[in-house]
Amino acid sequence: MPGLLSRLFRRSRESGTPWLKIGELQRRLSDVVLIDVRGPDEFNAPPGHLPGAINIPLPELPARVAEVAAFARPVVLVCKTDRRSARAAETLLAAGLHGVTVLRGGTDGWYQQGLPLD
Repeated sequence: MPGLLSRLFRRSRESGTPWLKIGELQRRLSDVVLIDVRGPDEFNAPPGHLPGAINIPLPELPARVAEVAAFARPVVLVCKTDRRSARAAETLLAAGLHGVTVLRGGTDGWYQQGLPLD
């Protein structure tokens, strides 16, 4: 029973949060606002952050929803893996924002594919 519940929970969580693969982000990078929800220390530390990313740490996000909405462009959320960015997406979607996605694999996945970081 616990295995069934965890599979159902994972499936429902993922179906509620739109995900974006790294290759798709590469093609759309100039059309989206890329928000990195890691803390400033992680954002600025090696190996770095994705090109053009804006740093809005997850704990600050609820107070900055209006700022994110003002971009009036699709938003892609990123963190080291994708867990914090998935929580960030839930926050923005609950606030009524649309066009919010999470980068599957985060900066780790981006870096593992040999793509440049700032």
